Amino acid sequence: MVTLMKSLVAGALRNAALGSLLVLLSGGGALVNASERLYIFTENYPPYNQSATGKGFAHNEDDITGICSEMVKAMLARVDYDYVMKMRDWSYAYDWVQGRENHGLFCTARTEQRESQFQWVGPLAPIQWTLFAAPGSDITLDSLEDAKGYRIAGYKGDVMSDYLVRQGFDVVMSISGDVNPRRLTLGEADLWVTDGLVGPLVAEQEHGISGLVPVLVFRETPMYLALSNETNPAIVTALQGALDEARRSGELDGLVSRSAPPGE
Repeated sequence: MVTLMKSLVAGALRNAALGSLLVLLSGGGALVNASERLYIFTENYPPYNQSATGKGFAHNEDDITGICSEMVKAMLARVDYDYVMKMRDWSYAYDWVQGRENHGLFCTARTEQRESQFQWVGPLAPIQWTLFAAPGSDITLDSLEDAKGYRIAGYKGDVMSDYLVRQGFDVVMSISGDVNPRRLTLGEADLWVTDGLVGPLVAEQEHGISGLVPVLVFRETPMYLALSNETNPAIVTALQGALDEARRSGELDGLVSRSAPPGE
């Protein structure tokens, strides 16, 4: 009997030790394992997310930088979750995270069409939906409707490109947006739809092209960390709290302004 009691006490102590690894979070009182691993994906989309090695992919957080990347890292540093951060093509990552527990994707534009596809943490930074023309172009637009007669370079899975397709615009799609500045200069497209900060940086860094003409800014959208619907909502709540704390502390101040091109 004494041996049995010792065994029961030892088992209870072991259970208590394991229980200490669980963090009680708000959101229905759900228990979340503090050592649970998150899988976070992004794309090469400077200055918001970019590879420190200059490649279009990365396998760990040390090789990933940029406005949103630093915001997400500041958030993750405030929670007790293990995580893996990788950089992949956007269309691949966008499809991969959906339906998988503890998977997320940034920077993801939060739109009405995407609202039910993810759980959202943010906002991180806004993007300006901009139509660029080649250097020296004389194209002028007073409204988005005026672009209906032009071929517009976009890429698969991009929120701006998909929006224009739904509106009936002639969008020339690619797997990655990096090739689109060259399409402008080669005459394969008349306009390129991308973010106002992204366009000039990609053109210069990838192709040595300067002087893109921002013809029209037609929308602004906040970007978020999008987590799969299969992820525990308590994790989403914890991450949102961590992001809010990082913002209140001032750690995120200036990230956007420091990445803007000179003169903006």
